[in-house]
Order: sequence, then structure tokens, then C-alpha cells
Amino acid sequence: MTSDLSKFQVGEYKGGPAGKTMLWYIINSSIFDSRIPWPYSFKRWLLRLFGARIGKHVIIKTKVRIKYPWRLTIGDHCWIGESCWIDNLAQVNIGNNVALSQGAMLLTGNHDYTDVSFPYRLGDIVLEDGVWIGARSVVCPGVTCRSQSILTVNSVATRSLEPYGIYSGNPANFVRTRKFKR
Repeated sequence: MTSDLSKFQVGEYKGGPAGKTMLWYIINSSIFDSRIPWPYSFKRWLLRLFGARIGKHVIIKTKVRIKYPWRLTIGDHCWIGESCWIDNLAQVNIGNNVALSQGAMLLTGNHDYTDVSFPYRLGDIVLEDGVWIGARSVVCPGVTCRSQSILTVNSVATRSLEPYGIYSGNPANFVRTRKFKR
């Protein structure tokens, strides 16, 4: 048996209404995935306009890609770094005081490689309060990064991270406990 991508179908999956999705793709590519440093307040307003729930003082840098804002919740005082990709085919919930460093990827979709037609496998992503996703790191479908956990640079979270845990590698493994100085 072999893969047969000619049999791939999205099934019942629908990103959103066609007109809304097309308009968002235009805005996403011209405003969010742009090198122009548009005002953060303007970006927050656009995301809310398209159904995202966005908290106070959210910073969204340049070259950020967001698949569907209507499947996105971001809490207060969060940072979304340059070149982040929120590929939210499913829901992404980001708590308060969360940092996504440059090039971080939140991927809610994957494919079932055991099925010849390669169908979607989707899973929500949750980043609880105080999480830090390091530069060029990847959070995979269905993962919850619990409160104050850290995924270090270039790491891949294929399973959930425990509170205050620091994780590194591909796949990410526990390294040590996060401790704060006073």
C-alpha cells in the first residue's frame, strides 16, 4: 500500500465563509504578513473585526501569518514576534502574558499518514498564562502548554508541557523547572 494524494479531500472541514476567508487572506498578506510596521492598535482592531478575541496591549510584530482570526483568542499583554505563523485550522487559545518569539509556529493541523488519502488531523492549541514559545519553535496539534512553561529555541512540542516546565529538543523533553527571581 502507498500514499495516494489524488484521493485527498478536506471532508467536512470548512475554514469559514468563502467571502470572509478571501477578504481575510488579502488583509493578512497586506497588513500582518508585511514588512511595514503597522500600528499594533490597528492590527488588534482588524483581528477583532474578523472575530478574534484580543486582550489589552497585545503586540503583533511584522511578517506574522494568522490563518483564521475567528479561531483565535489572545489574552492581555502578549507578544507575537516577527515571522510567527498561527496556522489555526482549529482553535488557538493564548492566555495572558504569553510570548511567541520570532518564527514560532502554532500548527493545529496535520495529516493522518496511516491513511492512503492523507486526511486532516486537527487539534486545538492552548497556551496558558505566562508561556514562552522560543524562536523557531513549533507547537503541534492538540498540545497544551501549561502555565509558565517554556519551549526553548528550535524545539518541537508534540505533547503537552507541564506548568513551570522548561522543554527543549525535537521532540521536546523536560529539562528543568522554571524559577523566578524576586
